Amino acid sequence: MNIEQARFNMIEQQIRPWEVLDPQVLDLLFVVKREDFVPTAYRNLAFADMEIPLGDGQVMLAPRVEAKLLQELGIKKTDKVLEIGTGSGYMAALLAARAEHVVTVESRPALAESARQNLERAGVANVTVEVADGAQGWSQSGPYDAIVVSGSLPTLPAALLKQLRVGGRLAVTVGLAPVMQAQLITCTADGIYNTVNLFETVIPAIDGTTPESGFSF
Repeated sequence: MNIEQARFNMIEQQIRPWEVLDPQVLDLLFVVKREDFVPTAYRNLAFADMEIPLGDGQVMLAPRVEAKLLQELGIKKTDKVLEIGTGSGYMAALLAARAEHVVTVESRPALAESARQNLERAGVANVTVEVADGAQGWSQSGPYDAIVVSGSLPTLPAALLKQLRVGGRLAVTVGLAPVMQAQLITCTADGIYNTVNLFETVIPAIDGTTPESGFSF
């Protein structure tokens, strides 16, 4: 496989058609090597338009979904970012390339350790990997300028919204299969939030969530 050609094809055939046109995001997809975060058994599928299994029911999200969420969040160099659901560490690496610091929370110790190793090998130094149930966020390091949930939640926990600074953005997929909605929620003033629906999708749930565990917003 010609890796660079496959990467180019991923960007041109999957990601641009999804209206991911921010040149900084597109450039990042060339710089942060997705194949270095993919389990060895699936390396040849690193650039395919699919979710890649990580074991234990967890997946890397499809490239177009990751890129779209990254674009919508509009990460700045001064931002402190929270990711819920570390997975392979790839999304954390993308976020870290644009943010000041990223805290990423993973409930599965083996996945968290694998992600740490992936990030270290990639030379990413501004990410902290925490092992915990992140379904309610990670208030210890908050508030945050941006939060991304790399998985779905049945409903949106109020605790998560409270961890956003004024001006902060939350990218999250809410709902139950077969109907889920990716949303961008912005804290416009203390306790006031603006929600924009981005796209419909179905992705695996974050660990620790059940249909009754969230907060309808």
